[in-house]
Amino acid sequence: MRRPHTSGLPDFPWDTIAGVKARAAAHPDGIVNLSVGTPVDPVPEVAQRALAAAADSPGYPTTIGTPTLQEAIRTFLTDRCAVAGIGEVAGVPAIGTKELVANLPSQLGLGPDDTLIIPAVAYPTYAVGGALARSRVLVCDDPTEAPPAAMAWINYPSNPTGAVADPELLRGWVAWAREHDAVLASDECYLEFGWEAEPLSVLHPDICGDSHANLLAAHSLSKRSNFAGYRAGFVAGDQPLLAELLEVRKHSGFMLPSPVQAAAAAVLTDTAHVTEQRERYARRRALLRPALERVGFQIVHSEAGLYLWATRGESGRQSLDFLAEHGILAAPGDFYGSVSDDFVRIALTETDERIEQAAVRLGGA
Repeated sequence: MRRPHTSGLPDFPWDTIAGVKARAAAHPDGIVNLSVGTPVDPVPEVAQRALAAAADSPGYPTTIGTPTLQEAIRTFLTDRCAVAGIGEVAGVPAIGTKELVANLPSQLGLGPDDTLIIPAVAYPTYAVGGALARSRVLVCDDPTEAPPAAMAWINYPSNPTGAVADPELLRGWVAWAREHDAVLASDECYLEFGWEAEPLSVLHPDICGDSHANLLAAHSLSKRSNFAGYRAGFVAGDQPLLAELLEVRKHSGFMLPSPVQAAAAAVLTDTAHVTEQRERYARRRALLRPALERVGFQIVHSEAGLYLWATRGESGRQSLDFLAEHGILAAPGDFYGSVSDDFVRIALTETDERIEQAAVRLGGA
């Protein structure tokens, strides 16, 4: 009998915190859910108008996207990420960046004889992508110690830790990829939310020089533009790799719907809504961080992104219970790797009112 393909996949982690979620929800004033990083703020009006204007789209969309979307990706990479030397294909659209992360190893041809390197503390879908490709998955954070492999994921600013990579570390990974003719995939979904450090794209000329060879950078609109419900992102970088992805994705039907393409193009070229969203997250961070510190949490890394990576020097599951007694739900660190059991990830993706309520419950604000 053939082995089911799902046998290599981990248990779905969120199912393991159903009990603690119920305890948090029993709080007299309701739950403040800071576990999942799902946006709660309005979709920018510029996106809603573009979506409505493109609603009458009876034909099939193209995998590469409209010329307008391609130009918007090019503008974003140039203006927001300081990327130079962008080729003919600015980026390949994705039906949400999680889809891209899960499918990229398979779509680039990795298989059972290949190794995929992922960070020690990481978004779980990197490992899922390796499992779907039936590849070996190896944990490594140091390019000077990384063995030859077919592909590596890096993620800065990090989900869950909020760490920002030193430029030398990024240059080290670029050198590793080129030395071994490997694919270096950089998840840059939180690049525009640097607080105490300024993140750089792996495609920045100070990191990769004048070539994007061996490099891919994944970007998401979910957090910067409250686009999680629209499912839109893209991957940019090495032109031959993008051409390979386009061919596979065309045959597989990975097409971003035309109205979503129009909305994505609108938000990629609009900066006002991103500034407004940054201000929201900055307010919430300024309220929540000191409140957590007052009850014994130490905030580690968290220089960027939409999460606070926190520990009380105890099991993360104990910290989860502590927060649940205050009606607050977080994500346990063990979701993100075996070396992060003593941490919890606390999201800033709740309304101002609910974040303030969480701070009050913790004895602040």
